[in-house]
Amino acid sequence: MKLYHYPNCSTCRKAIKFLTEQGLEFDRFDITLQPPGENELRSMLANYHGEVRRLFNTSGLQYRALNMKEKLPEMTDAEAISLLAANGKLIKRPFLLGCNAGGGKIQRGIVGFKESEWLEFLQKAAWQDR
Repeated sequence: MKLYHYPNCSTCRKAIKFLTEQGLEFDRFDITLQPPGENELRSMLANYHGEVRRLFNTSGLQYRALNMKEKLPEMTDAEAISLLAANGKLIKRPFLLGCNAGGGKIQRGIVGFKESEWLEFLQKAAWQDR
């Protein structure tokens, strides 16, 4: 699994603690220094049924500074994905991706952290350490 997080974010620290307590192995990436790539973002977008707004950190300073509330409805998914891949501070975090037990292609993901949602999400998936 891959966890994109922001080290100064208390919610991200809760997610890391949760995953550790579940005994799961995962790779950590500072989302501001190494944001998810476009393919990873497209995979996550598919998990959210094309609702691109769900991938944005709508409460973040960058979102407000760039006036994304007004711009996002006019953007194509490709434009939004490209923007997110270039600016990790715009991405909702924590951002967890994983592969099915068959390995290979990223197939499942979840953004934000609510313990009950993550527990349900992890129970539904058969994870392979990545």
